[in-house]
Amino acid sequence: MFEATEITRLIQQGLPCDYVQIQGDDGVHFTGVVVSAEFAGKPKVRQHQAVYATLGPLMGNEIHALQLQTYTPEQWASVRQELGL
Repeated sequence: MFEATEITRLIQQGLPCDYVQIQGDDGVHFTGVVVSAEFAGKPKVRQHQAVYATLGPLMGNEIHALQLQTYTPEQWASVRQELGL
């Protein structure tokens, strides 16, 4: 079983992020939002791969699934505005 807080820490340690929120309550399936300027100009698959790379061999082992929403800071500002956050 793995903790969402540890996944958050590993992502923040391995990727410069403006915002990271990871949730999951069964210890193996997680969802999250990651915002990073590193995502600029990259397709979603490459953005997700960059996040997965921060977790290394934990992905597919201790972490069975991680459903991601990834954004650049500009995209995140727009999404937050649309949601009224």
